[in-house]
This record gives sequence, C-alpha cells and structure tokens, in this order.
Amino acid sequence: MGIKTRNKVDVSFSMSSMTDIVFLLLIFFIIASTLITPNALNILLPQSSPSRAKKQPATIEVTSDGIYALNGEIVSFSEIEPKLKAQLNSKDENNQGIVLKADKNVALEYVVKVMDIANKNHYKMVLATKGGK
Repeated sequence: MGIKTRNKVDVSFSMSSMTDIVFLLLIFFIIASTLITPNALNILLPQSSPSRAKKQPATIEVTSDGIYALNGEIVSFSEIEPKLKAQLNSKDENNQGIVLKADKNVALEYVVKVMDIANKNHYKMVLATKGGK
C-alpha cells in the first residue's frame, strides 16, 4: 500500500523579507543622520598648559571691533601684509613665524583674513590661548 502524505515540510528560507527590513533601517538612519544638526555650540577659548615657546618675530593682535595691531602698533588690514613681508623676509627663513592674539569675541572673519596672509606667504602661525589649568 502506497500511502502518500500531503504535508511536506519545505526546508527553504526566504531572505527577501530580511533584506527589506535591513534596507529600510539603512534608509531610516541615513535620513535621520542628515537631519540632526547641532543648533548652537558654546565655544570658549581653549586653555592650554603653559609652555615656553621660542620668541616669534611678529605678533598680530585682533580686537573684537576688527582693529589690527602689528607688534603693538595699530595698522589697517591693508598694511599688514607689506609690513610682515618687510619684517619677516629680511630674517632667517626658519624663524618666519607669527603669533596671532585674537580676542575671544572676535568674528572669525578677521582671524581667517590674517591666516590667509600667513598661508599665502608660507609663514608659520601660532594661535595664542589663555594659559591655565
């Protein structure tokens, strides 16, 4: 007697539903990560441990009002580059450095202008910070 059973167990597994879930999660995290942006950052001047740096030949100070001073002398922005060239190009090439002292409330635009001059002329620049613990 040949009895045939109709209840055969299928041992195959379909991965299509699993891949759908993985792709949906991937899309969700991609979209969610692009929507998350910080509203505002409260940035203060960084503090560093005091160290003895070698004397830099030029110091540029920038106030929050956009007033520039080169080695303690108030100058306009257009005068900075020629005076730096005259001062730094006559000295040793290994000692062509600038110390940038910017007020903590200064607009970034004023600092970037000075950094652009230093980058264009291949001067080394050090940003002065408030020392302390």
